[in-house]
Amino acid sequence: MLKELLSIFRAGEPLAEMGEKFSRMLGLTYDMTIVAGEVYFSESLQADTRTAVYKTDVKVNKLERKIRKQVIAHLSLASDRASVPYCLLLMSVVKDVERIGDYAKNLSEVRDYHPSALPDDQIVHEMREIRTEIENGFAEIATVFETSDHERAVELIREGRDLTRRCDAVVGRVARSDYSASTATCIVMGARFYKRIAAHVLNVLSSVVMPLHKLDYYDEKRLAEVMEED
Repeated sequence: MLKELLSIFRAGEPLAEMGEKFSRMLGLTYDMTIVAGEVYFSESLQADTRTAVYKTDVKVNKLERKIRKQVIAHLSLASDRASVPYCLLLMSVVKDVERIGDYAKNLSEVRDYHPSALPDDQIVHEMREIRTEIENGFAEIATVFETSDHERAVELIREGRDLTRRCDAVVGRVARSDYSASTATCIVMGARFYKRIAAHVLNVLSSVVMPLHKLDYYDEKRLAEVMEED
């Protein structure tokens, strides 16, 4: 289905304009995730940098509303019913990208509970690795989406699912630690927000390999079939 959606995006206005706005949303939320990570792992609280995250989030929200408005207008006026499922697909992935922005913003706020530097230990080292892998996977998503690269999408989905499990494991390790309340709060919230960012990236990737009615689900049988098709 994604290949057909992309061909419609490239066919002309207004769908092409929707596709361009969606690409901008992906780029902006990727930037937000990077900056939020810098704030979260910084040696001290960075209020000015966090303000930049808030401003970018406003841009993302405006783009989401514009896309929704265009989709509704298109479905109301267009006689081409063939574009209906692709418009529904777009509405779904746009919401996921908007949520990534929200969780990046939340991540940048966590240091309010722990203004000093995070401890230099194994748990925080694991968090840094999770951050790097999420950012690396996110960096690929636009290309994977635009090229409908099924094979790489499946690989990233499997890597992303492992990252969400690692986030859960961090929470368990913190529960068994002797951290102070503020340190434990900061690390647990960071792990949860990184998990949610990863989960919404996975939802967008699912549009590359799953049919419309199975978006946000990762059927291993279907993933195996995609790998065999490629």
